[in-house]
Amino acid sequence: MQSLVISIMGKDKPGLVDALAKCVYKHEGNWQGSSFAHMAGMFTGFVEVHVSNDNKQSLIDALDAIKDMSVQSVAVGSSEKSNNTKLTVDVMGNDKTGIVQELTSVLNQFNLNILTFASHCESAPNWGSLIFKAKAEIAVPDGFDDGALQEALESLANDLVVDITAKR
Repeated sequence: MQSLVISIMGKDKPGLVDALAKCVYKHEGNWQGSSFAHMAGMFTGFVEVHVSNDNKQSLIDALDAIKDMSVQSVAVGSSEKSNNTKLTVDVMGNDKTGIVQELTSVLNQFNLNILTFASHCESAPNWGSLIFKAKAEIAVPDGFDDGALQEALESLANDLVVDITAKR
């Protein structure tokens, strides 16, 4: 079996995921996991599929032929499971230009791998300004000092609230 990671993007409309799922099923692929999102009228996401070596190329060709969406696929080797601990980092504060770059820069300074990252802005009740919220799952080495990370993130702005929890 070969693992493929498939990414898609297209103008949002009903049936995009179904077209992808039918293509994977037709080529005897096993859908392992996926993540999709709608943003600014576009639909995007990615899927991990296991497929036999015999069906891999025909699946890739069929994916490339799907209309109304951009599809890319990458064959990946077996991934090694790491013993790293996973932490969830929740951040909330007043929105400002560059906040994502500042957050990711701190994570990079600690040499941490971002596994997932989601962010959005919402109206702040009673203030009329925007509140930035982000949630990241990061891999950290065993024995990592999450207190130092929290301190570094909170030092980015005096209104930034950071909550770090171990993911089980």
